[in-house]
Amino acid sequence: MKRLTLISASTAIACGVGVLIAACGGHDDSITLTDPDAIADTRAAALVGQLTTDEKVQLVHGTGIPNAGFGGPFPSGVNGAGYIPGISRLGIPALSMADSAGGVNVANSNATALPAPVALAASWDPLLANAYGARIATELRVLGYGEGLGGGVNLTREPRDGRTFEYMGEDPVLSGTLSAARTTGTQAQKVIATIKHYAMNDQETNRMTSNSVVDERTMRETELLAFELGVKQGQPGNVMCSYNLVNGIYACEDPYLLTSVLKTEWGFKGVVQSDWTATHSTVAAALAGLDEEEPGDVGDTSALGFSLPSYFSTGLKAAVTAGSVPMSRLNDMVQRKLRTMIRYGVFDSPPTPGGAVDQAAGNAFALQTAQQSAVLLKNATPANASAPVLPLSAASLSSIVVIGGHADVGVISGGGSGAVPAAAGNAVSGCTSSSPLLSTCATWYKSSPLTAIKAKAPSATVSYVDGTDANAAATAAAQADVAIVFATQWETEGADLTTLGLPSNTTDTFNQTYDQNALITAVAAKAKRVIVVLENGSPVLMPWLGNVHGVLESWYPGVQGGQAIADLLFGDINPSGKLPITFPQQDSDLPQATISPSDTTVNYSEGLMMGYRWYDAKQIQPLFPFGFGLSYTTYAYSGISAHADGSGNVTVTFTVKNTGSRAGAEAAQVYAKLPSGLGEPPQRLVGWQKVSLQPGQSQQVSVSVPAKLLSTWDAANHKWKLNAGAYGLVAGASSRDANALTTSVSLAGQ
Repeated sequence: MKRLTLISASTAIACGVGVLIAACGGHDDSITLTDPDAIADTRAAALVGQLTTDEKVQLVHGTGIPNAGFGGPFPSGVNGAGYIPGISRLGIPALSMADSAGGVNVANSNATALPAPVALAASWDPLLANAYGARIATELRVLGYGEGLGGGVNLTREPRDGRTFEYMGEDPVLSGTLSAARTTGTQAQKVIATIKHYAMNDQETNRMTSNSVVDERTMRETELLAFELGVKQGQPGNVMCSYNLVNGIYACEDPYLLTSVLKTEWGFKGVVQSDWTATHSTVAAALAGLDEEEPGDVGDTSALGFSLPSYFSTGLKAAVTAGSVPMSRLNDMVQRKLRTMIRYGVFDSPPTPGGAVDQAAGNAFALQTAQQSAVLLKNATPANASAPVLPLSAASLSSIVVIGGHADVGVISGGGSGAVPAAAGNAVSGCTSSSPLLSTCATWYKSSPLTAIKAKAPSATVSYVDGTDANAAATAAAQADVAIVFATQWETEGADLTTLGLPSNTTDTFNQTYDQNALITAVAAKAKRVIVVLENGSPVLMPWLGNVHGVLESWYPGVQGGQAIADLLFGDINPSGKLPITFPQQDSDLPQATISPSDTTVNYSEGLMMGYRWYDAKQIQPLFPFGFGLSYTTYAYSGISAHADGSGNVTVTFTVKNTGSRAGAEAAQVYAKLPSGLGEPPQRLVGWQKVSLQPGQSQQVSVSVPAKLLSTWDAANHKWKLNAGAYGLVAGASSRDANALTTSVSLAGQ
């Protein structure tokens, strides 16, 4: 631990960057600091005192977008999404930042494409989330980036949102907890973590102009709770505010969101950074609590047909000079920037570009993540068979046909800033994008499921049919012992899906050449055994579900996806993923019937009933419920009990036993039913524990539920309230586990 001697402000300013260390001259009445936050605050304050106004302004806005060629000039080796030059005379290093939702999004970097964040959420594993953050940060640092712009925690209110794959599902406790774990992993590697997009930024349609109309209680109990957990537990260096308006105010100039809630109530000490071009003012944004404008100065973009004004460059200096933005506010912006860089190691150990990514280590982790995040949705026993269709037994198969989804060459991924370039080149060629800024062509990683399946069944005849001719595919399936159909759904930042139905050649003309539902239906009608493997970022509708034997949800499985899928299909890995999002039976089951292309008012009319809470409250049967996922073994729950302490914190204890013949891991979930009359949804997730069990092994699970997660938001008094009454506790394998255990506790209220 660093030790720091606190001295007077005048001495600190004179000492310069070597600030407050013993060589600078201690005093008999000095205080020795060992707390890293206090050290960072004190060192940053001394630096702020030495900066000129011009230097302060330089530190609170970017100089363009290196990746896009906007702005600059940028130093050699700098690419990525943004760049802020340093102040060399004070030893303040420059800061380069890159998009990093599921890996470093920089061309020609050889960065590892991990499974998408929605897949990480399906693992329900905070330890894996921590390692996920660390893996990406390790690659960011070696490539020269001190800040990662991943970390999306927006809740899946609207699953047709084109960025669903970048986020971690529909529940605030799951998303916030995993976000915090990811942040901790990132910042332990001396990279500043960003969580985003704050807040209520839950669809891409009209994302720059849409107005999320949502009441205070709904905000606080849903999406803001996810951010609260992410901020308080993870302590990210950055929170990125979003494009949209919230109740008529742009999120990046909303004093309630940025200052009242984030900075004052939650105690956030880091930087509020705008999303790229999400700043709309100088004075209003600065006074509301925006600390950094991105991308900042980008020069003349008129040739592109649009302009990108900068508000925190000359405009901010003029506002400070005129007194409309106090110098104290500018000092606070810079203080936050510098203390964050110091606190997370970027100041004293700035990364340098030009390093090489350890691809072997990255690939190994990508494989592990894909194996642990896949969700087995269906595993039925075919006619004339004695066991479920999965796992496949290579010894009993003489012929396998793999159909569709470009499974002969690779696996699909999402687009936009959440993409990761294919290090080995795109496995699928021929698509020409219609957009110069956000490509409409999917990225496909060269990880062929077909090749991996062939390796698993060396004695079988394994053939491939591309799926463009449904009749030919059905004929091939009829002749094979088993047919494995691959179905894909591409989505991207900047555009929403029109339906959760699988894309066809009419709904995604760039990436799809046939009707996937028609293909699966045709194959299922003739195959002896048929398994569907999904590669997608959002839920999909399955009109053919009753006619197939197995469904494996692999999400966007990353650069080792083909191998992971084969490992799961053949039982070398036992599936342990659980859904972080409800899969509806039809689009009309969603709270929002359609996403209007013209109405920029987005009413959160469902209120608290977001995600699975909607289906529970409306008694709608989902296709697959939140938290659902099958295994190749079986589990039994028993012996539930619950007790509360004097502060309303509850501990729920029960036993989980592996009653099957294979080792496996079970995400055992706990839901709370709040006292009646509060206007709450029927239940809410309040905790879980993922346990690994050998056949026959039992383990007692103890889930601690903080009183906050049992509370409701009192909008009249703007605070959390623990209500008196009886609280039901439910422990089970999903949000709709028919065999779930139940108990209750009575709380006095706070």
